[in-house]
Amino acid sequence: MAGSARIALRLRTPATTVVADTGALYALIDRSDAWHARMVAWWERNRQPVVVPVSVLPEVTYLLQTRIGAGAELAFVRAVAAGEFTIEALDLDDLDRVAEVMDAYADFPLGFVDASIVAIAERLETREVLTTDRRHFSAVRPRHARGFQLVP
Repeated sequence: MAGSARIALRLRTPATTVVADTGALYALIDRSDAWHARMVAWWERNRQPVVVPVSVLPEVTYLLQTRIGAGAELAFVRAVAAGEFTIEALDLDDLDRVAEVMDAYADFPLGFVDASIVAIAERLETREVLTTDRRHFSAVRPRHARGFQLVP
């Protein structure tokens, strides 16, 4: 009886959400990126939900348009519109937290997009960040954990 209760509790535990950063999404698309192979391999074997903060979209589209071309940017926007990525909005509490994080890491500096990823990860209570940016995300200490687990 006790063993079955433990199994039932494990089955009800939600999957950990992964919050995606700009560099990870760009590397997933750009075959010439140094992170491309690692990102594709991770993406193909991943079974966790991945959310893309809305604040990441302008950075990704800018990089795609300037480094690969307008066609790559358009294809990404169409993929987002078709629901191929789960977009996570920022709410007012997130924006307050973004400002706090930016202020706390002002000497680093940590910009708006990275701070918004921190705020969303905290709200979703996830430690996993899909990123190529080891420098910034390994230095940040989120409220809900000792640090982030950076993937891939």
